Order: sequence, then C-alpha cells, then structure tokens
Amino acid sequence: MEVLGIDFGGSGIKGAIVDIKTGELVTERHRIETPQPATPEAVSEIMAELIQHFDWKGKVGIGVPAVVKNGVVLTAANIDKSWIGQTINKQLSEKTGCEVECINDADAAGIAEIHFGAGAKVKGMVFLLTVGTGIGTVIFIDKHLVPNLELGHLEFKKKSIELYAADSVRKRKDLSWKEWGKRFNKALAYYEKMFNPNLFIVGGGVSKKMEKFQDQIDLDTPVVPAEMENNAGIIGAALNLVYK
Repeated sequence: MEVLGIDFGGSGIKGAIVDIKTGELVTERHRIETPQPATPEAVSEIMAELIQHFDWKGKVGIGVPAVVKNGVVLTAANIDKSWIGQTINKQLSEKTGCEVECINDADAAGIAEIHFGAGAKVKGMVFLLTVGTGIGTVIFIDKHLVPNLELGHLEFKKKSIELYAADSVRKRKDLSWKEWGKRFNKALAYYEKMFNPNLFIVGGGVSKKMEKFQDQIDLDTPVVPAEMENNAGIIGAALNLVYK
C-alpha cells in the first residue's frame, strides 16, 4: 500500500509517495518553498500544487509544526498564528480533493523511527527527542504514540529544558560540544528520572554529531542517534494513516 507523505516545515514543504510496508520512498522527493507568511490559504495552495505534482488521488498524511488535536490546530510554531483554531484536516481535504490527515511533525518523525529506525526492535517505552532550535519530545509505549507532548517546555534550572539544552543554546552561547553535552546529559537525566524509558533516541541536527558529545552522556538508559534522517517526517506522516 502506498500513501503520499508531506513534511510541512518552516522553510520548505516536501513530499513523496511512501510504501508503508517497507517505509521506503517510491518516488523522488519534491520540495516547494514554504510561503511567507505561511497562512492557511497560502499553504493550502502549495499542498494542492504538491499533490498535483504527484498526480495523487489517494490518502495524504501531513506532518505540521503544530499541535493537532481532533483535526484542529492548537499551536503554531514557524507558521502563521492564523492557523490556531483552524480545522486543518477538513480544510486541506476540501482544498485538495484528497483525504488528508495531519499530525505534529515531531510525532511524525517519531512514527518513522519507531517502525523502521532505531526504535523498531525495542519494547516498552521509547523516548525520542528532536533537538534543534527547540526540543521536540515524542513518547511511544509498545509502539503506540502518546501524541502532542511538549516536554521540552518543562521547567528546568529556572527556565525550560529547551531553553537550557537545545542546539540553539549551544550556538548562541558558543558552547563547546563537551560543555553542551553536559547540559544535554542533565536534561536526559531529568527525563530518565521522570519517565524511566527503555531507550532514548536523539533526532534533529545533533544526531549526526553524537560522537562529539557521546562521552558526556552518563545514564542507565541507552541513548542512540535517530536513523531515518531527512525522510523521517515524510515517512511518518504517511504511516500515521495506518499505524493508529
């Protein structure tokens, strides 16, 4: 079975047709610049254009940089605030003529990772972090998603975890990888104490640099880099239509 997966990002909207049995892309990715401002009307036009590019008539899964609950957008990160309160599934389905289902983008990446990546063979709780400008968090229990978690915003060190340990903090404070790694380890230790997962998966840009801070990680829980890389959002958005 094939599904069109789309990853709606702050700078680009990219998609491909996904074989949901293997997690592989069966077409080349197609990318269109995210309109500025990324209003519902402007983004809807791009989604329709992207779907038309693939001459697609079936189901479409879309990962969006927002909390989506019961088809309604509750937050707006890197997209226009006018999205908040919009019935995104209904609107995009009407605009494109396809059955559309949207999911938080971090959750989408996690779905790809838990089924075909680093978490595929792990039972129990798996805790995935997407570390970049902020810290996105995704928890799975026996491969079942706990949706729309925003645990990067938990209070920590008189601020939030992401304001203490995101990759943007490393860059802004000009921290060495060793210095930042110690911060990140403290954040992971906090999550470990609260949730006791069986595995931490680190995604985002820092996942490709783990050798630079691996020595600073000192936990009882294994910590591994994500494996699905740039296609995770597309693959997970497609898989979301099947793995409920």
